[in-house]
Amino acid sequence: MGRILDLCGEVAAEVEEGPEGPFLPPDSWDRFRGEFSDEEIEDAVSLVRDSLFQSELVDAADSLSVRLVELLGAYGAADAFEVAQRGGAGLTMEMVGQLARRIDRLEEVLDVFRSEPPPDRRGFQALRRRLADLGIEDEMTEDPRIESERDADEDDAD
Repeated sequence: MGRILDLCGEVAAEVEEGPEGPFLPPDSWDRFRGEFSDEEIEDAVSLVRDSLFQSELVDAADSLSVRLVELLGAYGAADAFEVAQRGGAGLTMEMVGQLARRIDRLEEVLDVFRSEPPPDRRGFQALRRRLADLGIEDEMTEDPRIESERDADEDDAD
């Protein structure tokens, strides 16, 4: 068992981030083949990937939860609660942008673990495009999904 744990530690040090998540480069794979079978290497890569994704999932869920606790906690004061009861609980665009960014990352990580299809994200993606167009979430403007969806929207408008 210690041998596999050692391999997992070495794999964790060697993995690189790719479009589909962490992967082991071919030169590292070849080096490990001298001491481990392909099946052992695949198992170690799988364990490392799962561990990394689970860590990201916890981080993303924690970040979202913290922001929601802050947001909802603002309505804990009696006067703010009364305003909310009357329908005056508005969100700033900054809050919407922060929540959208956190939810997007959480959705990205959850996709790795989901066995069911993801929720319909069309409205959410439209919101992200609008936020990016306003410059509220600059990171979103560099997201290739936003750019490709914006291009598709422009094609549909033609």
